[in-house]
Amino acid sequence: MSKLALFIFKIFGWKIVGELPNFKKFVIVGAPHTSNWDFIIGRLYFFVYKIPVQFFIKKEWFFFPMNLLLKSLGAIPVNRGKNTKLTEEIVKTFRERKELVMLVTPEGTRKYNPDWKKGFYYIALQAKVPIVLGYVDYSTKTAGIGPHLYPSGNIEEDMKFILDFYRTVKGRFPEQGVR
Repeated sequence: MSKLALFIFKIFGWKIVGELPNFKKFVIVGAPHTSNWDFIIGRLYFFVYKIPVQFFIKKEWFFFPMNLLLKSLGAIPVNRGKNTKLTEEIVKTFRERKELVMLVTPEGTRKYNPDWKKGFYYIALQAKVPIVLGYVDYSTKTAGIGPHLYPSGNIEEDMKFILDFYRTVKGRFPEQGVR
């Protein structure tokens, strides 16, 4: 699958950039999330590097036969309208596993959202794992990894660093990206 994914990238003129850090466990942020194509391009990226990433997707996508495909790709259904203590469950999972890569799209939608969900930050902070900044930039046709950080506990300062990075990345629909 790795070679096929790389071949698909090349056929469509996309490049893979940045160096994947050598962590066994981390939260990877995927932003800006402005199109369903982000998922396809991002998933190809993870296939290239053979990363068994897991990610959240609204439960409405889990219908037969789509649910079988999504689970095989690492999807975890989530009820976005209900307080399910998801953050605590994921922290527990990080502590129990030797390896885990959890992809989060903190905008929570493909439309512009200035108020990112902070669950990814608290997961990384409590699980004591780094946050890696992943992206798909349509203006340069690149998919890659940017900087990473260990959450300091100062969420305002850390979020400023994260958002400043993502302001340089253009989604498929830039007006819906990070401002």
